[in-house]
Amino acid sequence: MPIRKYKPVTNARRNASVNLHSEVTKKKPEKSLLAPLKRTGGRNNHGVITVEGRGGGHKRRYRRIDFRRTKDGVTGRVIGIEYDPNRSCHIALIEYTDGELRYIVAPQGIEVGEEVESGAGAIEPKTGNCMPLRFIPTGLTVHNIEFEPGKGGKLCRAAGSGARLTNREGRYATLVLPSGEIRRVLIDCRATIGQVGNPDHINVTLGKAGRNRWLGRRPKTRGVAKDHMCHPLGGGEGRSKSGREPVSRTGVKSKGGRTRARRKWTSALILRRRRSRRYGQLKL
Repeated sequence: MPIRKYKPVTNARRNASVNLHSEVTKKKPEKSLLAPLKRTGGRNNHGVITVEGRGGGHKRRYRRIDFRRTKDGVTGRVIGIEYDPNRSCHIALIEYTDGELRYIVAPQGIEVGEEVESGAGAIEPKTGNCMPLRFIPTGLTVHNIEFEPGKGGKLCRAAGSGARLTNREGRYATLVLPSGEIRRVLIDCRATIGQVGNPDHINVTLGKAGRNRWLGRRPKTRGVAKDHMCHPLGGGEGRSKSGREPVSRTGVKSKGGRTRARRKWTSALILRRRRSRRYGQLKL
């Protein structure tokens, strides 16, 4: 998908680029699948800011996405590819033979008029079809993968992402995730065949602070610029780099620190951890 880079006619346009969304074929969303999206501004039920840097942004309406893909035995036809302001990927509007409309995450290469299905092994393993991992041939790329059967897809839903199904052994299938992590998933969990569309989303450069504000992201104050009562890195007379490693306001390490719960039950299913962004090494 093409990315348009602007000429530096102004400081705001310098280095900015936009996604042309050439895959999008339907401009207006389906009204029956819309829902209101309440914004909290990073505040909890007491009105206290618990997440900094959130607020404002363009008004949005939520599109109800079918992450479960449980409409088995009914053929659906793609009637449009749409832009979704709530996620990085595009969404496809599916009309089933019984007249029901549903949104799904749009795989790369899917076009208007193609048919998609979901169910067990009698379905052809082609792009856009959803089935349990036990029926998907090894070596294929899959997305929208479930953690638990029937709970809906959780893994690989962002633009351009996809996991490779390497093998199956016993009750589990082995997946190589985009982060480099290798984990096992129950073979009864469903996944959609193909890679998520809109892969050029990562190549877009915002170019100015205003585009961040449109997305609901507010400016954040550096920890070293705060008072020592407000942040572990704050305080001191004058400017200071602080001798402490970067941490959040609650003391959690910001670069390379472990944030995963130690006794999480899915840890036993991880065969190899993802690579650390800071050190370029595997997390142990």
